[in-house]
Amino acid sequence: MLKLLYPRLYVADLSEIDLVKLKDAGICAILLDLDNTIVPRDQNCFSDKVREWIGQAREQGFKLCIVSNNSPARVRALAASLDVPAVCRAVKPARRPFIQAMKLLGVAPGQTAVIGDQIFTDVLGGNRLGLYTILVPPLPGPEFWGTRLFNRQLEKLILCHIKRQRPGGTLAR
Repeated sequence: MLKLLYPRLYVADLSEIDLVKLKDAGICAILLDLDNTIVPRDQNCFSDKVREWIGQAREQGFKLCIVSNNSPARVRALAASLDVPAVCRAVKPARRPFIQAMKLLGVAPGQTAVIGDQIFTDVLGGNRLGLYTILVPPLPGPEFWGTRLFNRQLEKLILCHIKRQRPGGTLAR
């Protein structure tokens, strides 16, 4: 069970994800969490750094989709500004939103990575389907109260264990 909570890769920043290595591993699609992964929860526009990374992913040929637990209005507006499809009110870690996103992109689990800032939503949900899971630290800013009070406290324990067992970010399965 604990293995389902371990990301395949843990990096300090989105820009540290080696897109060439992902492509070489057979990944052709990336599912992105929205809030506190690619945009702070209290903002309605992406940083230049995120837009640049999205551009690089596209140049490498990756298909992209946002998968978010947030409301349709927010998710669709932000997804439209990047010209990517989105799955809203995802209720992660449920399998359905990840499957829905993969159908939108026409890819299989073995071809798909998921990038997110939460172990109990993004990583657990992705691992349940055999996706290549990548954990990034949350962007600075306010968080949903439930995330702050419960998830982040439990994540600290798991992250401590991950960092002790596998320094340097790469996590082999």
